[in-house]
Parts: sequence; C-alpha cells; structure tokens
Amino acid sequence: MLSLLMQGQFAIFLLLLLALVLSLCVHEFGHAIAAKWFGDNTAERAGRLTLNPIAHIDLIGLAMVAMIGIGYAKPVPTDPRNYRKASADLWVALAGPGMNLLLALITWNAYAWIWQNGWQNEGALIFFTLLAQINLLLMLFNLIPLGPLDGHYILPHLLPRRWAALYRRANARYGTALFLALVLLSFAGLPLLSALAEFSQLMLNWITFV
Repeated sequence: MLSLLMQGQFAIFLLLLLALVLSLCVHEFGHAIAAKWFGDNTAERAGRLTLNPIAHIDLIGLAMVAMIGIGYAKPVPTDPRNYRKASADLWVALAGPGMNLLLALITWNAYAWIWQNGWQNEGALIFFTLLAQINLLLMLFNLIPLGPLDGHYILPHLLPRRWAALYRRANARYGTALFLALVLLSFAGLPLLSALAEFSQLMLNWITFV
C-alpha cells in the first residue's frame, strides 16, 4: 500500500485503508455477536460487541495494513466454557468470515443497483469495489486452517474424530509457524495472496444479483 503513496495516489490509499478497517471491524464484530448468541458474554464485557473501530483495531496491525496491505485486528476474547452448545466454537469461527461475505453481498449489490439507476460516481465505484473484494479476500484468507486463523476452528468439525484430534495437536504445535512461513513465502513469490485476490474478484460475479 505504501507504493500508492509513493505514486501520489492518496485518495486510493485512503479508500483502501478505510475499506480494510471496516472489513476487519465487521469480521471481529461477527465473532463477538455469535459468541453472545451462544451464551458467552466475554466479548461484550470487553467492549467488543460494537462496530466502533477503536474497540477492534490493533495499532501494530493497522500499521502493517498501511505498509504492506496485510494486518490484523485485536482477537475477540471468548470463553468456550460459557457456550450452550458443543458446536458453538464452529459457528463463532464461521461468523467472522460470514459477516465479511454478508457485507460484500449487501454493499456490492446495493451499489450495483444505485449505479444502474443513474448515480454513477467513479470514486464511489472504486470504494465499493474495494470494499466488496477485500471482504471476500478476508473471508477466504481466514478460512485457511492454519495457526490462529478461523479455519483452524472449523476444520476439526469436518474431520473424523481421530483425525480432528491429530489436527488440533499438530496445529497447536506447528500451525503458527507454518502460517507465518506461508505469509513470508507469499511475499517472496508464492502466489497464494494473488490467487486469493483473483478468486475474490471472480466471486464478485457470483454474488451479483441485480
């Protein structure tokens, strides 16, 4: 993202940064509201049951977003002991990516409808395209079952019990290191992030209903 500033594209930089912050906040809010739904009010007590960016944004994570386009928000605190259902951790994990998908679906189709009905603004088109695509990218990225990503809560529910237990132990021991290696390899040339970005752009066609 710093390359945008170096090229003098300040407006695009700000629109991209705003879209990323909104996407991260909606993602974390999804986890918080799902945990509350299943009986755990830990996130609510921590002030995370809100869309206020101040509650969710981590300064280091935001700086990473501004510099390299990848960052993170504060993880939502939860206490699985308070869940009313055994499968609650699955739904709490899915709620983050699910909220990203929902936001992409609503904003993309709302703006498409407005565009078709005569309000055609280039800046708005850029912002809503970025917002939809970033949310889809964030959804896909978080479904990777490595390290701290949401996918590591989801995958065990899709595996036989024995495999799920083996996966949990392996991810607890090696997952974070593998995740960091994957990110570093992506910057070194592994086309993971670019592949996810291309797939998220393709998904825009699948979620267009107007």
